[in-house]
Amino acid sequence: MQSIYAMHQSGSDNLEKQEKFLLYSIDNILDLYLLMLSSLIEIAKKESHFLDKSSQKHLATAEEKNANKKFVNNAIFRMLSENQSLLKAIEDRKITNWTLNDDYILLLLADIKKSDLYANYMKNRVNTFEEDQEFAVSLFMEVIAANEKLYDYLEDYKLTWVDDIPVVNTQIIKQLRALKPNAIDSFSVPKIYKDSEDAQFAIDLFRKTILNETELAKEYINKTPNWDTERIAEIDTIILKMAICEFLKFPSIPAKVTINEYLEIAKEYSTPKSSIFINGILDNLVKEFQSTNRLTKTGRGLM
Repeated sequence: MQSIYAMHQSGSDNLEKQEKFLLYSIDNILDLYLLMLSSLIEIAKKESHFLDKSSQKHLATAEEKNANKKFVNNAIFRMLSENQSLLKAIEDRKITNWTLNDDYILLLLADIKKSDLYANYMKNRVNTFEEDQEFAVSLFMEVIAANEKLYDYLEDYKLTWVDDIPVVNTQIIKQLRALKPNAIDSFSVPKIYKDSEDAQFAIDLFRKTILNETELAKEYINKTPNWDTERIAEIDTIILKMAICEFLKFPSIPAKVTINEYLEIAKEYSTPKSSIFINGILDNLVKEFQSTNRLTKTGRGLM
């Protein structure tokens, strides 16, 4: 959707160039994922270094010599730092941002230490997997993902990441919650595409929508009695064209799946009333396509 919108805004008709940008943007989602996840490793590493350095001071206090290491011994942080799948991906993708910009790690660490979440967690020195996991999930959600300065850094570093941040953060939280004790292998870096067909789908949907925009638009024009077609938000028109394209040109995708997916996209990217409008149009179009035998779906239960 973003690629089609960008193509409209630029006035470009260079399909190949925009297609390459689409693939580039999708590929870079993995870098964002690795960057966000590795922040947990780097934060724990930075705190461990601080505690070690403090304990070795010439006039170290009793508290510094016997510091509470519950945070740095967090089971989730340890599992991530020892996971070969994750470490290899970070190395292969050359994710060195936190090495080059450790001030953001220090900033996050400072915010963590000021939080009630951290204070409550550090009231004792005992690590349990359940508490460590709940703390790590809450820490990521409430402190790291919510940090505005980190968000600004990510936006400045790669503009295409702005729309990907919520998806990536949701995936990380899901994986952190799924970790099992004493099972480092229970975590693995997800693939951007499930298979080659999945990768091809992104290209096909982009191409078929762009190349058939006029025809796809005709399907909903004059079928919006309470809406002025010329005043429909551009994002909404793109959403409608993509959904109609899936209805008519992708027989393996159930119509209900298409509708649900584009309603979620509308809620995220368009106006408050858009999802209601889009749902009404798509629902009516499905009924029309079914009655005229234009909705051809293959496989069981794909209507």
